[in-house]
Amino acid sequence: MDKPTRIPAVVNVASGTAEAATKALEDSGAFEVHAVQPSDIGDTVRSLVEGGAARVLVAGGDGTIGTAAAVLLEHPAELAVLPGGTLNHFARDLGISVDAVEALKLDGQVCRGVDVGMVNGRIFLNTSSVGAYVHFVRLRERLEKRFGYRVASFLAAFRLLFEFRRLGVEVEVDGVRRIYRTPLVFIGVGERELQLPTLGNRVKDGRRGLHLMIVRGNSAARVLAIGLAAVARGVEHVAQTPEFDSVIVDSCRINLRSSRHVAVDGEVVELNPPLDFSLRRDALQVVRPEDRAEQ
Repeated sequence: MDKPTRIPAVVNVASGTAEAATKALEDSGAFEVHAVQPSDIGDTVRSLVEGGAARVLVAGGDGTIGTAAAVLLEHPAELAVLPGGTLNHFARDLGISVDAVEALKLDGQVCRGVDVGMVNGRIFLNTSSVGAYVHFVRLRERLEKRFGYRVASFLAAFRLLFEFRRLGVEVEVDGVRRIYRTPLVFIGVGERELQLPTLGNRVKDGRRGLHLMIVRGNSAARVLAIGLAAVARGVEHVAQTPEFDSVIVDSCRINLRSSRHVAVDGEVVELNPPLDFSLRRDALQVVRPEDRAEQ
């Protein structure tokens, strides 16, 4: 009898969990492990699916998953995920366990389409933003090597209170244009919540689309007050104020007047404005637990 075909598994060797992920994959006996550098992830996934792989497992954080997803948009192959990043937003939102042994139990799981966002042809799985969050990410990255992720995040957020900046932004939705002076524009795939303890996560059974949120506070103190209100009482509460806009859309255009820096799934990139955001429904076929398959 022929041996069962093993599922190709691509591991980002730069991930902090790469060694543990590789061991778990090898111990299961069901996977053919390809340990590669971050720069080789896309080419490796493309080679595997063009070689006939119907399903590819990818081990790493949201950035790694996003690189693989960009390739899989062009192919019908299924994506399985072994979370290996710091936050693993994409996996957590789909109910995929961060425990390697549990995540690798693919039998009995289902494959369903997952919505993704696009901005100027670049995929994002979770969120994109312009303004304060871009500045926050750049500060955090500079501090992270010295202080670690969590402390660097706190220090970067604290510093932003004393370096308050607003951008001139033109936002177009359904042909209607509005001009803002804003510290932050946020776009999430699927309806998002800001209230604790689900800060930034997808709303369970929430609306599909791109969740566009725009803050209009004129000072750091006012923006902080809006943020605290959102954390305490949620998006719906702060959306009733004149300083916070929240809408679900299928597409929008954002024109930046003084910057080309955009945060895409936590990574800062340069994109030429205008920024054309759109939703691609069911664009990725992702393996996930059955009880989360309809979300």
